[in-house]
Amino acid sequence: MFGDVGNLGVSVFFVISGFLITTLLLAELTRTHRIDLARFYGRRACRILPAAGVYLLVLALLGVSTPHLRLSTLDWRHALTFTMNYQQHRAWLVGHLWSLSVEEQFYLLWPAAFLLFGRTGSLGLAASAVAIAPFWRVCVWVLWPDAREGIGETFPTVMDAIATGCVLAGAAGWLAERAWYRRFLTSPLIGAVFLVVLGSNALDGHPSFYLPFGMTIRNMGIAVIVHWSILRTNRFATVTLDCAVLRSIGRMSYSLYLWQQPFLNRHFEAIATTFPVSVAGAALCAALSFVCVELPVLRLRDRLTTVSRVSREHFSFAGRADL
Repeated sequence: MFGDVGNLGVSVFFVISGFLITTLLLAELTRTHRIDLARFYGRRACRILPAAGVYLLVLALLGVSTPHLRLSTLDWRHALTFTMNYQQHRAWLVGHLWSLSVEEQFYLLWPAAFLLFGRTGSLGLAASAVAIAPFWRVCVWVLWPDAREGIGETFPTVMDAIATGCVLAGAAGWLAERAWYRRFLTSPLIGAVFLVVLGSNALDGHPSFYLPFGMTIRNMGIAVIVHWSILRTNRFATVTLDCAVLRSIGRMSYSLYLWQQPFLNRHFEAIATTFPVSVAGAALCAALSFVCVELPVLRLRDRLTTVSRVSREHFSFAGRADL
């Protein structure tokens, strides 16, 4: 009825990711007038690599003892280089890593764009990506039929979802100050935005609409809903987002993302893949990953960051004292 809900969820994730990362970069640029690439990449690596590494290690061990779970060399190559979005015939156990690959490619390119082009230039680049991606999707569909399977996964055909979030981050402050925009967000018309997003997603089986228009409309609608949620212009949204259960799920979302795949395997019949065991198994593995891998690494990262900052401040103070 509403199209591929999974792809809709990934689009929401991409828009939010573009918004959050760009907001952080803009704040750093405002505060320090520069982008510390080493710090950015270091923090992203601590956030992404350990949990993903443990998941892949478990898959490798499973492959040794269970031949039908063994990954191909091509799957391993794309998984380890975060290019799974360019491997269309991938194994189920690593199939979901295509979206993580898109994210990693974004993390690699976007801070460098800020460094090279500054605030205005980089946001202009993001706006250009929003405009170019629909055209590129149509070109792939018409000119390279063999590459159609990759539409919506390869970076040039999906970059506009993240770029929409980036543009929202740049325009969020200006929009929040516009009376007409705030009136819109508090009016019943916001409900129409939800319907437009769902309607656009429901037409994903019609390439003539979905590729040039539908995905763009969906992304922009998601951006409006994200901003509506952030500004808390609706009491229901505020109460829902402050729910302790949702906050807990949000904190563990990355581990849940990694570990849901083995338990939602449609191609493997086992007790672990049947409901509700599948849900419980995914939740348990995600919790273990979060507590035993993510939290210790993040705490170590924050501790090292604090030590590094204190050291810089100490040497800066010592230098001023010597003068």
